[in-house]
Amino acid sequence: MSETSETREATAPPAPPAPATPPPVHGEKLDRAVLATAGVVVLGALMSILDVTVVNVAINTLARDFDTSLTTIQWVATGYTLALATVIPLTAWGAERFGTTRLYMISIALFVLGSALAGTAWDAASLIGFRVLQGLGGGMIMPLGMTILTRAAGPHRVGRLMAVIGIPMLLGPVLGPVLGGWLVDDYSWRWIFFINLPIGLLALVLAARILPRDTPGGRARLDRVGLLLLSPGLALLIYGLAESGANGGFGHVQVILPAVVGALLVAGFVWHALRTPHPLVDLRLYRNRVFAASSGTLMLVVIAVFGGMLLMPLYLQLVRGESPLDTGLLIAPQGLGAMLAMPIAGRLADRTGIGRFVPIGLALVAGSYTWLSVQLAADTPYWHLSIALFVTGVGMGFTMMPTMTGALQTMPRASIAGASTALNITQQVAASFGTAVLSVVLATTMTGRLGGAAAGGSIGDLAALPQDVFARIQPALAESFGHTFRIAAIFVALAFVVALVLLPKRRPAAPVE
Repeated sequence: MSETSETREATAPPAPPAPATPPPVHGEKLDRAVLATAGVVVLGALMSILDVTVVNVAINTLARDFDTSLTTIQWVATGYTLALATVIPLTAWGAERFGTTRLYMISIALFVLGSALAGTAWDAASLIGFRVLQGLGGGMIMPLGMTILTRAAGPHRVGRLMAVIGIPMLLGPVLGPVLGGWLVDDYSWRWIFFINLPIGLLALVLAARILPRDTPGGRARLDRVGLLLLSPGLALLIYGLAESGANGGFGHVQVILPAVVGALLVAGFVWHALRTPHPLVDLRLYRNRVFAASSGTLMLVVIAVFGGMLLMPLYLQLVRGESPLDTGLLIAPQGLGAMLAMPIAGRLADRTGIGRFVPIGLALVAGSYTWLSVQLAADTPYWHLSIALFVTGVGMGFTMMPTMTGALQTMPRASIAGASTALNITQQVAASFGTAVLSVVLATTMTGRLGGAAAGGSIGDLAALPQDVFARIQPALAESFGHTFRIAAIFVALAFVVALVLLPKRRPAAPVE
């Protein structure tokens, strides 16, 4: 159990031929072929990430139109990220079995199909089901895209290229809320799904023309035992967590039973994966100290950030009465801050250790969330919120993609697909936990502070209250959001401690291929 991942690979049976991608060039500049490949990957990633932020703005509208509660309609977001988390484990195996480019195009096609069906949903249950189908396609887009780009650029340029693929993470918070608000206000919530169709079709055409053709390995073996343990385990864990909101807490059999069974299945997968030569997800990668520390940091910050991306749109619409379009415009400073920080962070990741600047980004996010937890009120000036969101965005730009970059820089080429899969599992599971935990905290806090005005009711019930009644509960409603941001800040603070202690202060040497 003390051998490194590199040693284990050297003694493993011969691997199938690597996909026929162009060999990486380790010069300073990103050549035209690499940039063209990056453009295709960014388009696919933009579609999937934009979808998340667009839907967050529409949560309030969906709850009203379907006359349902926050804990139910939250499954529109949680069900999607849950589907992502359960399908991502298949990515490394699927890329070897079918070819990276081919699987990438299949994933986009499935996502487009799910989007078309979601736009035709007739009730909350059908919408949640179609969102799960979307997630099954979207789950592989990011890890496959990261694999394609990392192989094309090589470890010496992966920081700058990860800054390129970070563009969707920058534009999503900027364009998503604005686009979603405009579509919901002026057209229909259905168009937040239909808008994916032209983007997805364009991505398919460009992928067929630009991405390198790769040859499937043909000898890939699916870890069926691992699949039967990991995917249901993750699903049951997140389901149990989400059910705690609907049941008013964690002490109910509907919560405890699926959560415990899910935890046991995941534990069983860990035991199995460490003892099989070809596991579904190679947990031996976590013997690499940088990879393990980066994964831990990423998990904690994603829990907080994705939860925060849910909280602020709901605050602006529920407490302040803003329209979806105005909500999107008010949230835009967060994306602008990330847009300024990401290119700088990408260059720093190629030149120095991520441990020098990732803690600074985490401190900025923790500081802004702490400020929101104290100052968020029914009449907080919008320019105060804009500053806090801008600082959050700058912190995100110096944190999320650089953390993933630092992990991938230490991986030999043969391990990139597996490492990318593991990182994306971490990210998507953390996103599911973050949205579930913080929505439960918010719903529980609202019930405690507002009593019968919120207990078990729908979001539409709050909006339908008489003006004088709503004015009386508005301060307590705002305090509920502030308390929930305090929980998010705690997760970021934990990530700061992990990053400060464990992330490397010097850039790791290039791995032996």
